[in-house]
Amino acid sequence: MEKSELLYEGKGKKLFKIAGESEKLIAEFKDDLTAFNAQKKSNESGKGALNNEISTLIFKELMDNGIKTHFLEKLNENDMLVKKVAIIPIEVVVRNVATGSLTRRLGIEDGKILNPVLVEFYYKEDDLNDPIITDDHAMMMNLADSREDLDFLKSQARKVNEILIPFFDKINLRLIDFKLEFGKTADGEIVLADEVSPDSCRFWDKDSGEKLDKDRFRNDMGGVKVAYEEVRNRILGGKN
Repeated sequence: MEKSELLYEGKGKKLFKIAGESEKLIAEFKDDLTAFNAQKKSNESGKGALNNEISTLIFKELMDNGIKTHFLEKLNENDMLVKKVAIIPIEVVVRNVATGSLTRRLGIEDGKILNPVLVEFYYKEDDLNDPIITDDHAMMMNLADSREDLDFLKSQARKVNEILIPFFDKINLRLIDFKLEFGKTADGEIVLADEVSPDSCRFWDKDSGEKLDKDRFRNDMGGVKVAYEEVRNRILGGKN
């Protein structure tokens, strides 16, 4: 599999076409770090490889539990083979514990356990700073083909959460919240896409409360790569 044309470049990945292949792409995980809609930027050597490995492990866990994804194969340190999908321009955020923008927006106590779990939609549009939206907004803006699709995004996000909470609990991590993206395949099936990594999830150590995710970069805590390595190592250790 060789990369040909660069199809898309985002904050954390590049997507490449493959010569002679119309239904598959290569996702290259970048070492770039961004926060606050790319207003804060940096670079951490090896971060892309860690996110590629962590996402591979998590995608496999989800697929083993019935979640359909765009993942096909980890090709090398930074590259992943994926199905070509049309990304639905909605970020689906699942919150188990209040923190970050939720506490700033609504004044909810940081660390408050959310019961029931909160699922939110955000419009995937950098120029507008990815604003929060309702189902009605999504339909009005033609971001989804139907309300049934929106309901499916929510139900799949909750299923992912139900799978990942015990997955991380057994390696002594609390899954605080996470962002998911979905896409439609050529035959119209909605599948989980993008990545599931410390760039898109918040992980807190169950005992110490230490943050092992991109908040270390957002909040100038340092040790980003060390934190990502810890998440990777715990996942690998949990599978042994």
